[in-house]
Amino acid sequence: MSEQEYISSTTHWVRDVIVKYNICPFARRELDRGSIRYIVSEAHKPAAVLKDLLAECRFLDQHPDTETTLFIVPRGFEGFYPYLDLVDAAEDMLVEQGYEGQYQLASFHPDYCFDGEPQDDAANYTNRSPYPTLHLIREASMEQALADYEDPESIPERNIAFSRRKGGAFFARLLAECHK
Repeated sequence: MSEQEYISSTTHWVRDVIVKYNICPFARRELDRGSIRYIVSEAHKPAAVLKDLLAECRFLDQHPDTETTLFIVPRGFEGFYPYLDLVDAAEDMLVEQGYEGQYQLASFHPDYCFDGEPQDDAANYTNRSPYPTLHLIREASMEQALADYEDPESIPERNIAFSRRKGGAFFARLLAECHK
């Protein structure tokens, strides 16, 4: 697949899953503003992916009008557990490079499974994406968004209840449609 096809599928997911079903109540504003950046890393080894991710942090440093980046890693981390190792390494890299408190990561994967939950629990779909994706979020912006949102602690519970009510088949269909 081409870089544009990965970006197109991910954009479709943001628009038609995350925003449409209000999985992230902060995403609509950024989608409407066009301030979400989509990047595909062609790397498939952890060290090379981390190098690309660091370059993206530096890009965000220089471009304050870009609110957030969805950093897509389509190859090399198809398995969920190797992906989790990458997430851990990426979080460590943010600390080591002085980005702790400036950027935070959210993680998404086609096989995402919350710790202690069964693989087939529909709630896992709140973090399932078309491809392994690291979401770089500006910490200050997230703090402001949470401060402006009434009862932000309710977001995960609301998403879990919604996803379980709709069911895994519903979300599996939505994810499949992102690849069209």
